[in-house]
Amino acid sequence: MIDIDEKWSGIVVTSIDEAEEGDLAVDIDDIELGVERAIQASKGHSSAINLIFGIDPGPRPGVAWLADGMLIGSIQLENIESLGKHIMDLSQIITHQNLIVKVGNGARLIRDRIINELILHGIETQVVSEHNTSSGTRNTAHTKAATRIAIMSGKRVWEIREIEPNEGEIKEIQNESRIFSNGLITISAQLAKLVACGELSLEDAIKKS
Repeated sequence: MIDIDEKWSGIVVTSIDEAEEGDLAVDIDDIELGVERAIQASKGHSSAINLIFGIDPGPRPGVAWLADGMLIGSIQLENIESLGKHIMDLSQIITHQNLIVKVGNGARLIRDRIINELILHGIETQVVSEHNTSSGTRNTAHTKAATRIAIMSGKRVWEIREIEPNEGEIKEIQNESRIFSNGLITISAQLAKLVACGELSLEDAIKKS
C-alpha cells in the first residue's frame, strides 16, 4: 500500500461516479477494457500510425497487438464469439491511422468465421501462413503464434468466405460434444454443421439433443 506522504505517479482506475481529476473513469461493464487502457497509458502508448493485430485461430484463439511494430499486448480468449468485439474495443484504446488484422491460415472453419466477422466490421483483413509460427509452452503457444502472425506479411482478403464443413470436421465437432457432455451426448450431424458455421454454440447444440 502507498504511504499517505508518498508521491503516486501511476494511473487510478475508478468508477465514473467516483472519478476525480486525473483519474481514468471506466464503466463497470467495461472494466477489462479500462484496465487495458490504463496499462497502455502508463507505458506511454497512446497513438500509432499502424495498429496491427495477429490472430492464431482456434477454439481459444490467441491474439497479439502491435503499435508501429512494437508488441503492446497479447491474450488468449476463451471463445471466438467475443473476438470481433474484443478487437474493436482494443482498437479504441490507441489512436491510429491504419488498422490491420492478420489471421493465421490454420483451423479452416474457425479461420473463415473470424475472417467473415472482421470483413463485416469493415476491418482490413489479411491471411498469413502459420508455417514456423508455433512455439512456447502449452500456456503461451497461441499468443506467441499470434505475435509472429502479426509481424509476418500476409495477403489481403476482400470477400466473405463460404463456410462449408466437411465430413471430418463435422465428426470432430460431434466428438467435442461428447467430451463437453462427459460422454452423455453426441449431437447430430445437422446440429454439428450449425455449430461449425457459427449459427449455434456447442453448448446450445447439446441442450437441443
